[in-house]
Amino acid sequence: MPEISFEWDERKNRSNQRKHGICFEDAQKAFLDPKRIIAKDTAHSSHSESRYYCFARVGDEVVTVRFTRRSDKIRIFGAGFWRKGKKTYEEES
Repeated sequence: MPEISFEWDERKNRSNQRKHGICFEDAQKAFLDPKRIIAKDTAHSSHSESRYYCFARVGDEVVTVRFTRRSDKIRIFGAGFWRKGKKTYEEES
């Protein structure tokens, strides 16, 4: 299995950490959860770029990671511990 590569904007990472309490370095661990759920973000996708949610457990918490695929990398642009994401994860797992 090929190794997954991640990227993000560092200013957005710092802002996300202040606002939502999780840095993108930790958020990328969501993709290691074998029970993770990937769902298309139809509200924020466009003709030129599809966006997705990853609902997964990181440590003792369920995190929602907002991301897209660019070339061979996953670009993270948001993450947090949102109730809706936790509910989705628990209902589907």
